[in-house]
Amino acid sequence: MIGPVLIIAAAAAISAVVTYALLPMLRRHALAHPNARSSHKQPTPQGGGIAVIAATVAVSVSIAAFWLRDPVFNPSLGLLLLAVVFVSCVGAVDDVCTIGVAPRLLLQGLTMLVVIASLPEELRIVPQLPWWIERALLLLAGMWFVNLTNFMDGIDLMTVVEFVPLTIGVAIVAMLGNLPAYSIAIALALCGALLGFAPFNRPVARIFLGDVGSLPIGLLSTWLLILIAGAGHLAAALILPLYYLADATLTLARRVANREPFWQAHRTHFYQRATDRGFTVLGIVGRVFAVNAALVALAVATVVWPDPLNAAMALATAAALVGWLLYAFARGKP
Repeated sequence: MIGPVLIIAAAAAISAVVTYALLPMLRRHALAHPNARSSHKQPTPQGGGIAVIAATVAVSVSIAAFWLRDPVFNPSLGLLLLAVVFVSCVGAVDDVCTIGVAPRLLLQGLTMLVVIASLPEELRIVPQLPWWIERALLLLAGMWFVNLTNFMDGIDLMTVVEFVPLTIGVAIVAMLGNLPAYSIAIALALCGALLGFAPFNRPVARIFLGDVGSLPIGLLSTWLLILIAGAGHLAAALILPLYYLADATLTLARRVANREPFWQAHRTHFYQRATDRGFTVLGIVGRVFAVNAALVALAVATVVWPDPLNAAMALATAAALVGWLLYAFARGKP
C-alpha cells in the first residue's frame, strides 16, 4: 500500500481545494443563521462536509482500484462507500431544508442496515450472543454514534480535534492488528480530508461542516470501530471515541431524566456549557485534542500488550481522563 503520509496529503489537498471552491456557492445558498442554541454570532456557510467526504471517497476509491492487492471483502467496500454518499446526500438536504425527525431516522437506519450488511459474516465481537442479536445491537450502536457525531459538531474545530486523533488511532491499531488494508486507507483518507478542512473551520470559522459531513463521518467511523472490535480489540474500539460517547450519552441521559425534549437542538453538552462558563473555543478544543491523543496511546497499548488486565487498566485510565475533562467543562473556568 502507498505510504500513509501520501494518503493523508492527497486527501488534505483535495479537501482544501474543494472547500475553497465551494465557499462562494455555499455563502449564497447554505447560510447557517445564529439562533439561541448556536455557538456562532454571524451567518456562516455550512456544507464543508461535501469537500471532506468527496476527498475521503475519491482517495479511498483510487487506492482500492489502483494500489491495493487485497480483494477480500471489496464488494463490501463498495456498499460502504455507497452508504456514505447516500447519508451525505440526506445530510445535504437536511442542511438546506430541515427533514423531520422520523424520516431522518428512517433514512439513517436504512443506511446503517447497508453498512451492517457489508460487514464480513464471520465478524463477531461477543460470540456468546446469537449472531442476529449482535447485529441488531450493532445497528442501534451505529445509529447512536452517527447521531452523536452530529450532535457534538457544535463549535469550531470540534469534529477535527475528535476525528483526526481517532482516525490516526484506528490506522495504527489496524496496522498492528492485521486488519484489511483498505480500512487503513479509509481511516487515513478521512484524517487527511479533515486536516484539509481545518484551516477553514478554525475560530472564527469561515465555513461549517454541516450534516452533509457529520453524518457520513459518524458512519465511516462506526464501520472502522466495528472492524477493530471484531478483530479482537474491543477495548481499543471503546477507548478511541470515549470523549464523544461520554459527553453525548451523559447529556442525553440528563435530558431524559429532566423530562426535556431530548430530540430537539440544545446547548447543554459539556463542551457547550464550557463556552458559557469562561472557556474559549480554542481552550475547549485544545483540551479535547490532548485527551484524545492520550486515548490513542491507551488504545494502541491494549493492542501492543493484549492482556485482559492491561485492557481493564487502559479503560479505567481512559474513563478517568474523560471524566476529568467533563468535570472541568461542567465546573467552568476558575
